[in-house]
Amino acid sequence: MNNSPNNALDWVAGSDAPEKNVIDLGFMALTDCAPLVVAATQGFAQPYGLTLNLKRQSSWANLRDKLVSGELDAAHSLYAMIYAVQLGISGTGAADMAVLMGLNQNGQSINLSKALQDANVTSPEALDRRVQHSSSKLTFAQTFPTGNHAMWLYYWLASQGIHPLNDVDSVVVPPSRMVAHLQAGRIDGFCVGEPWGSSAVNQRLGFTLATSQAIWPDHPEKVLGCTREFVEQNPNTARALVMAVLEASKFIEQSNENRRSTAQLLSGSDYLNTPVDCIEPRLLGDYSDGLGNHWHDRHAVRFHGAGEVNMPYLSDGIWFMTQFRRWGLLREDPNYLAIAGQVQQLELYRQAAAAVGVAVPVSAMRSSQLIDGKIWDGTDPAAYARSFKLHALVDATPTRVSR
Repeated sequence: MNNSPNNALDWVAGSDAPEKNVIDLGFMALTDCAPLVVAATQGFAQPYGLTLNLKRQSSWANLRDKLVSGELDAAHSLYAMIYAVQLGISGTGAADMAVLMGLNQNGQSINLSKALQDANVTSPEALDRRVQHSSSKLTFAQTFPTGNHAMWLYYWLASQGIHPLNDVDSVVVPPSRMVAHLQAGRIDGFCVGEPWGSSAVNQRLGFTLATSQAIWPDHPEKVLGCTREFVEQNPNTARALVMAVLEASKFIEQSNENRRSTAQLLSGSDYLNTPVDCIEPRLLGDYSDGLGNHWHDRHAVRFHGAGEVNMPYLSDGIWFMTQFRRWGLLREDPNYLAIAGQVQQLELYRQAAAAVGVAVPVSAMRSSQLIDGKIWDGTDPAAYARSFKLHALVDATPTRVSR
């Protein structure tokens, strides 16, 4: 397979040749690692002078540590994790980080256990009643304390009137271990990326109560992340990497046949190591929730969207910082726009996209309406962070507690 531009080899031979030809690329066993697996294994990297060595990681914390230390050059990364490291709230101290491009939008799920299903806790209203009128707290798992899934879980619970830090317990479980924890009764529910929500449904271990795209249609999800030092030392390599992954992202979405072949590839033991029937349906947008409901999701996981998915919008990075602020992970407002401007590698992305003929949105901000009716457009993030009824917002100066 060689779907790269005819001038790719000319580009590699010129002054833009990669400074580093062999890239160690981290990923987690999740469906949304697909663009990196396809780029590495299906001939999209070699025309740009790159060899991509895929390195599967056991947890997001492990991936983070190797990315910051330089053991990994770049990685399939949680958007929020990159910003948590940048801000020094991820447990490892601050490091200058970079978002090269978006890898996907949508495609995560909130599942509840079979025990809750058997107790008819199968709707947001029933869950709220269970939380508010029981003496025992439910335990929900997410994948990283300052990661996307924590933010989706918190946002969804709060939108239903459940305070995620006071009304329930939250624990961290690596994505591929979620189903085992649910089966063992250690958790009552989880928020995780596919294929693990689908896997739990297929094994009749519970049901999908909500999808992340129901929280925010076409929300930002995983990114191609690295340290800023890597970009500064290897700008041509970083640009070539984005070009190769853009080509792979475009390929996946060219047809349902390509999505099916991608699901088959991902099911292998080196990648997700799980049956293809847990991967393919939701990759195609076909959902079954375990309660007898079936639908084709208009906002299922997507990897390219004619470039809309891959653009490292400033507003996407800023949104995660507003949620850190909302839930007390930041005790004061950062310089939202300045930090996003440093992390999001907009100019490098624009260069790479232009080189492979991918359209670039005119604005680095985008507007969306979330499940609670709030509009997010990237403007006035400090006010946005303070606008929620449920929060854990405490200012650095004790006399300025927001109530």
